[in-house]
Formats: sequence, C-alpha cells, structure tokens
Amino acid sequence: MAEQQEQREQGRRQIKTGQVVSDKMDKTIVVSVSYLKRHPIYHKTVRRSSRFKAHDERNEAKTGDTVRIIESRPLSKEKRWRLLNIVQKAE
Repeated sequence: MAEQQEQREQGRRQIKTGQVVSDKMDKTIVVSVSYLKRHPIYHKTVRRSSRFKAHDERNEAKTGDTVRIIESRPLSKEKRWRLLNIVQKAE
C-alpha cells in the first residue's frame, strides 16, 4: 500500500537495479547496471553496462551490494540518482 502511494508521488521516475562498484566518495556510490541488447547487424545478444553515480545519504551501501536507485533532480555535476534501498548485502 505504501509502495503504491510512493510510486504515485514519484510519477514517471525510472528505477534501476544494479551492483555497487565504488563507495569511496562521501555520500556517493557508483552503481553498475547491466542489460542485454541485440547487435543491430549480427543479431547476437550482447551484455552491456552503464555506470550511475547515486546519492547515499547515510553511507550505508558498500561495494558488492545489489541496490535499487531512483531518478532524481540533479544533485551535482554527474549525480542524478538516489539510493532507494539495498536489495542484497555483499557476502
């Protein structure tokens, strides 16, 4: 119920799931999101990845964690995402 209300407030903001590859900055994490894409000519499925800088207010995400990030207003020059929650902690 609360999640539906949260989604209504957020509108059309994208949510992505990825892995934290760096947590060395203060209140910032780098999240790598991988996806599959078909090659336009050879039609083979290729794995691609994108890296996003996300705001982590409490510095709770660590390298190797699987996290969900949500689109937000620009927070700095490259930071356009916020940490939504930690899906799975690194072992």
